[in-house]
Amino acid sequence: MTRSNLIFDPSLSAEELRGFARTVSEIEWLLLILVMLYQIVLAPDPQGSTALVMAMVLFAAFVLIFHYANFYRRESHWKLAIETWVMIVFITWVLHYSGGIESPLVNLYLLVIITSALTLGKLATVLQMMLIAACYAWLGYEGRAYTIGFSSYLTTLATHIAPLVLVAYVTTMLSADIRRALTQIKLLSETDDLTGVFNKRAVDIMSERVFKQAARYARPCSVLMIDSDSLKAVNDSYGHEAGNRLLKLTVQCIQNQLREADIVGRYGGDEFVVILPETAFGNAGGVAARIRQSIENTPLSIREKTVRITASIGVAGFPEHGNDFETIMKKADQAMYASKQRGKNEVTLYAAA
Repeated sequence: MTRSNLIFDPSLSAEELRGFARTVSEIEWLLLILVMLYQIVLAPDPQGSTALVMAMVLFAAFVLIFHYANFYRRESHWKLAIETWVMIVFITWVLHYSGGIESPLVNLYLLVIITSALTLGKLATVLQMMLIAACYAWLGYEGRAYTIGFSSYLTTLATHIAPLVLVAYVTTMLSADIRRALTQIKLLSETDDLTGVFNKRAVDIMSERVFKQAARYARPCSVLMIDSDSLKAVNDSYGHEAGNRLLKLTVQCIQNQLREADIVGRYGGDEFVVILPETAFGNAGGVAARIRQSIENTPLSIREKTVRITASIGVAGFPEHGNDFETIMKKADQAMYASKQRGKNEVTLYAAA
């Protein structure tokens, strides 16, 4: 686990980070507008007004450079963290010249807390809270501990910090719950309800990524098309519930012969596709043979009967049989049908089809 994953929430995808980056940009412009309105409506003293204008100019320049000049091209947790730190510095500067802890803009810190809780995770938000607490102490309580007593000083400081802690806690919990729900929805949309493996949509998405990497780095990749020989007979003789159990058992036999990096999905009623990254065509034949044997050696128990099940498998590979997943899958499918035609329970390499 990297140091970043210890501090930040590692569950955010690159797409989610890009979405949050746009949201943070809008929050930064909102901060500028609020400070500008304060400058126009309440008109602080000349020294404070000059300081506020300087702060707004520098902060606006930072936002423009960071978001629109592509100074920081790749969206990441560190980029979002840097932006929240700059927001804290900007708000603290503004508060210092607009009344300190009594400033009407003091609640601007809430925007930073909400942003951090939504995008950076619990530990990062705690660290942000500690930084803001230090800013509070510098703004409103420096030197006062000796006049009001240390205990009263801590109580007053805690009174100001408590709402921020509450907002941080609630926002972090809500963010975690929403993310869990979205993850579950995504999982349901990408998996086959019956067998729990990837569905056709997910396989198509993942295969595109795998084959692009294989082409870029000139690495082998193979595809197995697996079709159950026994599903129709089991359905006709014992019912669809028994057929469902057969499909689950077939998937279990397939998964037992695969590596963690391999991909298996249900591509049709009784058809399964297996993608083997970093696996040469010749070696894929050995994997297919082990899967076929595992299925044959794992009978299905139905109503106190033992039913022998088998599968026909076809194998094709990159770069021997094509440059993209669709082409190679079609050739693996042709090899699989050749296995069917030869009497089923066979493994056929495309070259021999």
